[in-house]
Amino acid sequence: MTKENWVDFKAIKSAVSMEMLLARYGVNWLARKNDELRGRCPIHQGEGKDTFHVNVSKNVFNCFSCKKRGNILDFVAAMEKCSVRDAAVKIGEWFSTTGEATAEPEKTKPAEAGGGIVKTVATFNKPLTFQLKSVDTSHPYLAERGISKETAETFGVGFFSGKGSMSGRIVIPIHNSRGELVAYAGRSIDGSEPRYKLPAGFHKSLELFNLHRVSGPLVILVEGFFDCMNVHQAGFPVVALMGCSLSEAQTELIADRFDRVALMMDGDEPGQQANVECQTLLRTRVWTRVIKVPHGKQPDQLSPDEGLPKLLSPL
Repeated sequence: MTKENWVDFKAIKSAVSMEMLLARYGVNWLARKNDELRGRCPIHQGEGKDTFHVNVSKNVFNCFSCKKRGNILDFVAAMEKCSVRDAAVKIGEWFSTTGEATAEPEKTKPAEAGGGIVKTVATFNKPLTFQLKSVDTSHPYLAERGISKETAETFGVGFFSGKGSMSGRIVIPIHNSRGELVAYAGRSIDGSEPRYKLPAGFHKSLELFNLHRVSGPLVILVEGFFDCMNVHQAGFPVVALMGCSLSEAQTELIADRFDRVALMMDGDEPGQQANVECQTLLRTRVWTRVIKVPHGKQPDQLSPDEGLPKLLSPL
């Protein structure tokens, strides 16, 4: 096999998880139970609410409706309507792995400690060289989500009517810990999928949303962008995971900057599981406590009686 045609499928599959691919495609509607994610199928966009299953520990998926199943290569092949090899090449480009062979590795070249394939793992998100213009921070959708004009302007959040992949969405600037702009998230406002769109090559597990604006001994950790903006609006220091999983990189960012963390995940089953998992990772590094959000609610959906100041006042 020539250098141009060689692709290391094993390296690709070991470097990239189904969860990473789901995040890249903006598939954030799956419910978690232990090691399994379930929900509507992103491949055929069917109506079945529980047809698509992902086993995150085995890194495989199965749709009981469209009958697509397999590993990460099969998933991307189904989503992109391409061959498995082309899927592997795409994944290699998206996540900067060494699976796509721009050059064939030396014969049976082992890693330094005991063999295997040496993989390139992303360690930072490259700052953007541009900023989106004409972002409408007064769009009615923001008021519907409880976001004031002042908060929208602080975060740079608004409706983008320009050209490109974020056109027609609420755009949310994402910065790294140094305050450099590294990505935009795009939130649909017309019910279209994906609900949230993130750019290819952006690794959200390396960042904490709003970290560059927060200082002090205490921080509140939430899941989503709008949760974060609402907690900020209530006058509390807050950062967001941009999901419900805490990575090693995010754990380090928190431990390096804060002494105390209050976990405030969504009041659904995945959110409560996230509280447990985050507390397990953080409690050996920083003081932690859990603030329970009412069942079925998110921090940005709380009524006045359940309001953020009431829940957060003991901090």
